[in-house]
Amino acid sequence: MSKIGDTWFFDRDVYISAYACCVGKKEQEGPLGGLFDLYSLDNRFGEQTWEKAESRMIQLACRKAVEKSGLDCAGIGCFLGGDLLNQCISTSFACRELGLQTLGLYGACSTMAESLCLGGAIVQSGLEKHTLCCASSHFCSAERQYRFPLEYGSQRPPTSQWTATAAGAVILGDAGKVRLRAATVGRVYDPGVRDTNNMGAAMAQAAYETISAFLRDSGESAGDFDLIVTGDLSLVGKTVVEKLLRRDGINVAKNYNDCGLMLYNLNTQDVHAGASGCGCSAAVLCARILPAIEKGELKRVLFCGTGALLSPISAFQGESIPGICHLALLEGEK
Repeated sequence: MSKIGDTWFFDRDVYISAYACCVGKKEQEGPLGGLFDLYSLDNRFGEQTWEKAESRMIQLACRKAVEKSGLDCAGIGCFLGGDLLNQCISTSFACRELGLQTLGLYGACSTMAESLCLGGAIVQSGLEKHTLCCASSHFCSAERQYRFPLEYGSQRPPTSQWTATAAGAVILGDAGKVRLRAATVGRVYDPGVRDTNNMGAAMAQAAYETISAFLRDSGESAGDFDLIVTGDLSLVGKTVVEKLLRRDGINVAKNYNDCGLMLYNLNTQDVHAGASGCGCSAAVLCARILPAIEKGELKRVLFCGTGALLSPISAFQGESIPGICHLALLEGEK
């Protein structure tokens, strides 16, 4: 493995061996409905609390990915993943049942991309033959932690995003149809946004900086990729990133999208600016992007996970919202 600037380039092939996703009712009713491996009609996944439901959702996605890989949990070197809840309890409780060596991560909504970066580096190093990368979020558990219980019925402004009830799991190994070729580890940027209902604006600079860093480190141009996808800036943040890149003479009008705009129908599902949550980009990656690469519909994709690094305490204390973005270069078979 070599490093140029902020980007790791994998010399040995690291493949996505298998993947799976599990979502809730609203996600199944969206534009990607029918592409998810598993879903729940009541968002509880057979559990009594929202937090336990999210933990169950992680287990279902991970076990499905392991099943599709032809391995068993004993054949997985380690698990890397996280969620939005304090101390990542949904993830740690899920891994208590899965019995895997666990590296808990917190990158907010960038967690799926972060886990791919680190999981790929571990496989590249030869320390493990397989790693399991995962991220999840649940609308009801996140609302209770970050905002108000659902019973409160608080109003949401147009810039707000809907936390996805979703989990995505990816197994990295030495065989598959999709390669992980490079990873750019993001830096923390803070444009000074204090509105917790406008996370897209808070994360946009980080996405712009990481994409710019990768293009600079790799010597490639934005047009060399079939898709550049962030997750999840949604409507507000995506517009800011486009303007920042256009200022640098980089036109991404034809090949840039955002996972927060792909998961729901903005016109009919009342999600305001779009989707958010760790599970948003994870589910879109596993349901839409990776299958498209396997089929040859997409050949080269920059998957850029964006995260708003706030907590309830920092918001209550009036702090601004730092953002981060991690990038993974995915390629299909030549």
